[in-house]
Amino acid sequence: MCGIVGLFLKDPKLEPKLGEMLTDMLVTMTDRGPDSAGIAIYSGARDGLGKITIQSSQPESDFKGLDGALKEAIGKPVTLLEKSTHAVIELPIDQIQAARSALAKLRPGVKVMSVGDSIEIFKEVGLPKDVVKRFDVAKMKGTHGIGHTRMATESAVTTMGAHPFSTGSDQCLVHNGSLSNHNGLRRELVRLGKTFETQNDTEVAAAYVSRKLEEGQSLGEALESGLDDLDGFYTFVVGTKNGFGVVRDPIACKPAVMAETDQYVAFGSEYRALVNLPGIEDARVWEPEPATVYFWER
Repeated sequence: MCGIVGLFLKDPKLEPKLGEMLTDMLVTMTDRGPDSAGIAIYSGARDGLGKITIQSSQPESDFKGLDGALKEAIGKPVTLLEKSTHAVIELPIDQIQAARSALAKLRPGVKVMSVGDSIEIFKEVGLPKDVVKRFDVAKMKGTHGIGHTRMATESAVTTMGAHPFSTGSDQCLVHNGSLSNHNGLRRELVRLGKTFETQNDTEVAAAYVSRKLEEGQSLGEALESGLDDLDGFYTFVVGTKNGFGVVRDPIACKPAVMAETDQYVAFGSEYRALVNLPGIEDARVWEPEPATVYFWER
């Protein structure tokens, strides 16, 4: 049992409040997942610049001087903003791969949470209220975001085992449920060039979607393909640079509710995650249908 939340803003006036709204939604789902929590914020791209969000168990030593070391390694300007155990590195978008290669040599203990134009992922072990406070999520601005509270059932409670999982540029996924064919899919995806940090089945689902997007499918098409290829029971919420998607397996035994107004589209594992959203009393509220893909893109 885990808790999922998601928020896709249509009204730019709400963008300064994205983190605040997602924080409230996530903390409300604490009893569905007290082991760890995570959140992905899409905060908009800056011309020519990209982001790498990293995590370290020893941030004081790993982050010290890292911006200068990366600047020297890639020969381009680099800025680094520390947030507790995480840091956001901003650099020219065409230098992301070079920076990742340099990072692996300079700080081998550092883990990459996400890369892309606009995505930032923050996740840690602990109660959701403590995780969002640690990273000051309530003050974050953005266009859309997804979050997850985890109750581990099949793999270790670790930072890397927490959701969201990001396996492609500006793409991430959160999951409530369990996949039965993830081992076979992992082997096939490795053969196709994907790499994995954990044994978590959710990372396999994320990599599957990434692969489909790399093959040219749209987000909606990738989720449709998953209905044929992913076995098990699941609810997925997926974020991309421009989009937000939801799909449930054909049995749909995991709870889910959605709401839509002129200002936003929201997802929660339970309705109580949505009750404090503005205008919720006038929203169209529904339970996503089994084996049906819902997605919004700007």
